[in-house]
Amino acid sequence: MIVLGIDPGTVYLGYGVIETRGNQAAAIDYGRVKIKSNLPFAEKLKLIYDSVCELIEKTASDVMAVEDVFVSCNAKTSLKLGHARGVVLLAAAHHHVPVSEYAPREIKQAVIGRGNASKSQIQWIMAQMLNLNGQTLEEDAADGLAVALCHGLRARSSALIKGLK
Repeated sequence: MIVLGIDPGTVYLGYGVIETRGNQAAAIDYGRVKIKSNLPFAEKLKLIYDSVCELIEKTASDVMAVEDVFVSCNAKTSLKLGHARGVVLLAAAHHHVPVSEYAPREIKQAVIGRGNASKSQIQWIMAQMLNLNGQTLEEDAADGLAVALCHGLRARSSALIKGLK
């Protein structure tokens, strides 16, 4: 199964693509999309949409996993992030790619074992688990990989449980 993980943002959109086979996972692609700060917000959303569509087409992903909105004290920031997530979900729907959504705490719990892990801990564990260079792995890309890996682990667990029934 090829999983495209997305960490949505309006400054950087992190992504990671993994392939899972049994209990093995390998990184296929990862990175981040820089969203120019001087663009009007509608143009930022179009860039996010176009970038995600391109990633779906390039990677032939079977499924997309998206990080849910982290509600901060700043309502305006949360709303903008919600808009970014919306266009990510629209891109998946446009390409008929099923989507699973995971809370930030659930992603951290799945890949590290603690729901309050730091960004640097996510970055380090993704480099270790997927045999990547931790020095060049950007935080946003590591977050995208973590979202994808969380889905891969959850899907494998669900398949194992179904097999026991």
